[in-house]
Amino acid sequence: MIDRYTLSKMGRIWSEQRKLEIMLQIEVLACEAMCQLGKIPKPALEKIKKNAKFDLDEVKRIEERTKHDVVAFIHNVGENIGAEAQYLHMGMTSSDLIDTSISVQCVEASDILIGDMKKLLAILKAKAKKYKDTVCIARTHGVHAEPMTFGLKMALWYDEMTRNLKRLELAAEDMRVGKLSGAVGTYANIDPFVEEYVCQKLNLKPANIATQVIQRDHHANFLNVLALVGASLNKFATEIRLLQKTEVLEVEEPFFKGQIGSSAMPHKRNPVTCERICGLARILKANASIGLDNIALWHERDISHSSAERIILPDSTIALDYMLNKFIPLIDGLLVYPKNMINSLQITRGLIYSQRCLLELMKKGLARSEAYEIIQSAAMQVWQETSDFRDVLNRDRRVRKYLSKEEIDACFDIKYYIKHRDYVFKRVGIK
Repeated sequence: MIDRYTLSKMGRIWSEQRKLEIMLQIEVLACEAMCQLGKIPKPALEKIKKNAKFDLDEVKRIEERTKHDVVAFIHNVGENIGAEAQYLHMGMTSSDLIDTSISVQCVEASDILIGDMKKLLAILKAKAKKYKDTVCIARTHGVHAEPMTFGLKMALWYDEMTRNLKRLELAAEDMRVGKLSGAVGTYANIDPFVEEYVCQKLNLKPANIATQVIQRDHHANFLNVLALVGASLNKFATEIRLLQKTEVLEVEEPFFKGQIGSSAMPHKRNPVTCERICGLARILKANASIGLDNIALWHERDISHSSAERIILPDSTIALDYMLNKFIPLIDGLLVYPKNMINSLQITRGLIYSQRCLLELMKKGLARSEAYEIIQSAAMQVWQETSDFRDVLNRDRRVRKYLSKEEIDACFDIKYYIKHRDYVFKRVGIK
């Protein structure tokens, strides 16, 4: 996936070029800090800042020999600096560079994802307001339940994504941590001031305590939040897929002129984008599981996490960025069919009003169990026959003993079910 998006903003963040740029920035900042401590002469620092650079291809060539990416990087930078390279990487270990760089990359990636989510939230809010009064059937277990509005469905998605935005903002803040404390995190060969200086310049916080690495609960939390956002998108996309079924067709993905649904069947308009989103959500979930496994390293550090993170961190952020950027125009251009929603409301011939009828009998003094048996018995007749529920109730002497025709008719007022939508919208924060 990474190769396909190297030209995108997100792909650029995870490119080898960007990683080495951050590593070079860390090395130069560390030299600045050590100069302030009097450990590097000012003229030497000026030469380091002037000449510090790297060549990605040359780093790769050196790595072929050293079999160590950071050593290859330091060697190439040192070649460009000259004699002053003796001050480079003083008291530091490879993970000081790598882990602090990863934190910067995760924060930069989060900025893009947060921007994506805010765009989606704005569209969901607009859709909720647009369809606030568009009545549709709610389903539980896939079976028609009671009336609601399509706007309430969109408001629910808006509320969920609002929570996800907060989670991602917190996870990004949790990743805003750097580490320059040496081989096992004891600062034995590097002054803590260096870490504080570098982190402050990079808008990071020094890790309270580290081993050779920043502890991987930070990264696991970040990956789990990405997976959670993906799970919500999976949920939304699944709902659209279900509502796009031919026999339902209450909503539909945008279908553009010239688009092909099937190589064999020209009539097909398939929810392919939603299906793609559902598939990628599984990748995010799997990557989050790997992130949890990465927490348990041997003693103060091993590198079992490293190879996995080179895949799961870039791929999870890139995948979620892709998912959001596919879902945003999908929701913006979603085809909504209110007439089909009305048709769906009529499929059960009035059974969706059964609870209202139950409650009206109870208001007349019947015990719940007795009232339930009467209404359920009438409902079963509708399932087995072609009669309307209202007609069955009007013919049922047990019902008519307590409810007049007018009272029965009142049970079928759809406005009763959506009377509190303004209250719900207000709680969600949609005005």
